[in-house]
Amino acid sequence: MATRPPIGLPKLSRRSRILLIIAATVILLLLVGARLLDTYVEWLWFGEVGYRSVFSTMLVTRIGLFFGVGLLVGGTLAASLVIAYRTRPVFVPVSGTDDPLARYRSTIMQRVRLFGIGVPLLVALIAGSTAQGDWQQFQLLINRTSFGVSDPQFGKDLGFYAFTLPFISWVITWLFVTIAIAFFGALITHYLFGGVRLAGRGGQFSVPARMQLSITAGVFVVVYAVDYFFERYELLFSDRDEPLFTGATYTDLNAVLPAKLILMFIAGFCAVAFFVGAFVRNLQLPAIATALLILTSILIGAAWPAVLQQFSVKPNENDKEAAQISRNIEATRAAFGLKNVQYQDYSGTTSLSPTEIRSDPKSVNTISNVRLLDPSILAPTFTQLQGRENFYGFPDKLDIDRYTVDGKTQDYIVTTREIKTSGLNEQQGTWINRHMKFTHGNGFVAAPANTVNSALQDTSGQGGYPVFKVSDLTQKGPIAVDQPRIYYGELATDYAIVGGQAGREYDSSDRENFRYDGKGGVAIDGWFNRLVFAANFTERNILFSNQIEDGSKIMYHRDPRDRVHRAAPWLTIDGDPYPAVVKGEIQWIVDGYTTLETYPYAQRTQLGQVTSDSLGGVTRQENRPISYIRNSVKATVDAYDGTVTLYAIDEQDPVLKAWMGVFPGTVKPKSDISPELKAHFRYPEDLFKVQRDLLSKYHVSDPREFFSTQTFWNVPADPTEEGGTELNSTAPKQPPYYVTAQAPGQQQATFQITSALTLLNRLFLASWVSVSSDPDDYGTIRVLRLPTTGASQVEGPGQIQRRFQTTPKVTENRTLFQNSSVTVRFGNLLTLPVGGGLLYVEPVYIQTKDTNAFPQLARVLVSYGNQVGFQETIDKALDEVFGPGTGDTATKPENGGAPTSTSPPTSSTANPPPSGGTTTPELDQAVKAIADALAHLKSAQQSGSFAEQGKALEELDAATKRYEAAQAKTGSTTSPTTTPTPTGGG
Repeated sequence: MATRPPIGLPKLSRRSRILLIIAATVILLLLVGARLLDTYVEWLWFGEVGYRSVFSTMLVTRIGLFFGVGLLVGGTLAASLVIAYRTRPVFVPVSGTDDPLARYRSTIMQRVRLFGIGVPLLVALIAGSTAQGDWQQFQLLINRTSFGVSDPQFGKDLGFYAFTLPFISWVITWLFVTIAIAFFGALITHYLFGGVRLAGRGGQFSVPARMQLSITAGVFVVVYAVDYFFERYELLFSDRDEPLFTGATYTDLNAVLPAKLILMFIAGFCAVAFFVGAFVRNLQLPAIATALLILTSILIGAAWPAVLQQFSVKPNENDKEAAQISRNIEATRAAFGLKNVQYQDYSGTTSLSPTEIRSDPKSVNTISNVRLLDPSILAPTFTQLQGRENFYGFPDKLDIDRYTVDGKTQDYIVTTREIKTSGLNEQQGTWINRHMKFTHGNGFVAAPANTVNSALQDTSGQGGYPVFKVSDLTQKGPIAVDQPRIYYGELATDYAIVGGQAGREYDSSDRENFRYDGKGGVAIDGWFNRLVFAANFTERNILFSNQIEDGSKIMYHRDPRDRVHRAAPWLTIDGDPYPAVVKGEIQWIVDGYTTLETYPYAQRTQLGQVTSDSLGGVTRQENRPISYIRNSVKATVDAYDGTVTLYAIDEQDPVLKAWMGVFPGTVKPKSDISPELKAHFRYPEDLFKVQRDLLSKYHVSDPREFFSTQTFWNVPADPTEEGGTELNSTAPKQPPYYVTAQAPGQQQATFQITSALTLLNRLFLASWVSVSSDPDDYGTIRVLRLPTTGASQVEGPGQIQRRFQTTPKVTENRTLFQNSSVTVRFGNLLTLPVGGGLLYVEPVYIQTKDTNAFPQLARVLVSYGNQVGFQETIDKALDEVFGPGTGDTATKPENGGAPTSTSPPTSSTANPPPSGGTTTPELDQAVKAIADALAHLKSAQQSGSFAEQGKALEELDAATKRYEAAQAKTGSTTSPTTTPTPTGGG
């Protein structure tokens, strides 16, 4: 029977080949062109902010790694294929009349160069594209620094583990990949051309095939032996005993570590066997060596450690692991900045009388700064009362900072009135409006954190709202801003085209259009750049708009956090930037962290997990493991021109020193920080969350006590969230809070971040943690340790919240809490040390169930000892707990007078004034108008309608003025017997 000729690919005509080449070129241009376009746009942006050296360093390193690894992997594969092809048998043995490999062999033979070059090139492109993303490891290696501290096991400087070992592991991984690909490439080639046959017992190998495959396998095992050597150091990051502790355990040091050395020598012997096998006819020696390596890996590398762990360590684990736990405690404290924590025992209860507390300066300093405004709740209130036009807005979470106004330093809720193009209505939402007219925000908005207005002081008759201090284009408040225009902010997610010859940008309703004159943005007045950005943003209007003219610029990457991340890609950026007025300019302050995953013996922590809590409106961290963190950099972003400035805040950080070697000149020294800027530095929130989570375990010093875990603490669930008052709650964690307070051990009240910690699996309080942001005391961590046993235990946030909710005054206030038209929201529950005890303060907000409604402070809950205060003002709540006079320490209304009210007056405490004396028709009409207004107010309060209450209060105010005017005409001295008094009828 005739043999069927081999089948190959059909011969292509010249025209078909040309079309294929054109199609391939177009596809390549689309793929490469998009990358080149993005690279050019980024190059322009880095030039705008003055960090082009960062871009060029990254680009050169990426290109170098792309070609270096690509050449290694692709070149090794190409060499392996060439060797296999050239040493193929002269006559290909045919296994039968219908050889299944014949068609593939024929196809390859017809296009040897295509396969010989194309396959390695494709593999090289994939490998290079993957490797170029690891540019940071390469740069850290060549710019590595010393920590000046050695590890406790091998005595190597910690810089070896931070910078050198990760790169060595990366190189070994790529060597494994390279050799494995080369081996399989040679195996497939030899198989296709008959050098390897599956027929017969165990198959058959030609001499060239056996030599090449054996040598390649031998090289692989050599790398394996080298890997065993360096894996010894990686034992210091062992997770065998996690979650208790990270680091080499007793089993790792006494079983796994010796096993690594033994396996290293066995792997070396195995490699020699493979090299010898390349020159002998049978492969028994390599096979025996491979079997030996596998067997010893199982017995020595896995079985023996498991036996030791089960029968020696487990029964005596607290003693066996004591030394390793001590290493872990010391390393963790060093890696996470917990070595100099100031611990102090604190009873949490007090024997001081209310009079003594009122006269105690430390208590007064804390009580007078109690924060009533919750920045995570009040964004809608700020938007409705200060948002002005519909295209302005505020971030979902406001910020907290401190300012000195009229000689008094206190906390302020701060934010910027930013452009929010998503708020444009349908008629406003044209391309020109979105990108060329509504380009910037307007103003810095602040409100004292411990103050709200009262119904009697507000023209609308509504109380419980922030007292705003605004600096914008139409007014300059006490926190003066010279340039209130906001071009760069948290809501600026789209690009803007500014500048040009004519002023087209909306500024404010009572001002002419504005033309941007700052240095922010990239020039777009040339046709080439217009074409580039039209392609980049897929927007043809950029190319054809005649309103883009000489001097026009395009702003993009406008979010402060994004700008800092791009300018310093080696930093981990805090999730909550905040605006500050520094020398009349609005600057966004952004905290940056240097992190490591390879700090010996330090506890491995999941960054995203420990920084997640109930707060919304903040950027969540990537959930990746870290074992070292430093707040090494403070960055600022100018809200008007987008200037990014990096300052070294921890100049002793070895990781920061390494990165400053990678990007010299990009980080300014600490000495360049102005006192005005330093005064607004806050201890960063994400760092504090990491540290408080670790403090819940690493306040324990004794390794055996640590092993028992019985004295561990917990970060409590947020008690204001559903289920937050329950034990083992699944509610999100309670966030830390910024407050101004004077903690025990402090000489004055300072701005600090605080958190309560509870006992492990208990609701009772275990400790109170705070870190000062004061420039003279910045970063000092203080821990008040509370009694943990017996009747001296102190109630924690969940228990206090439950007490609040079950207090008779709260449950009886049905108008507030059981009104179907009102939603009640509990604000942040603050825990503050006062007079030897703990003061809990929680604002209560109400919001009508209406699309345009916004939160209003209605009540304040206060707890101290066994007393609970529930009143419409902080003053009255404090008086209820401590006795009359304590509330005098709290902040009074802006115009002085009565305590700050948080609700409109009720009709039950106000009666129509008698006319008395001489009566006139005008006086009688005024009295009747007052009575009608009070009746309207009572009806509005019963219905729960805040809008109607506001109208009724306006009517009451107008009627009272009419009465006073009528009195003046008659010359009467009669006055109302009772005036409307705020009593919380809301």
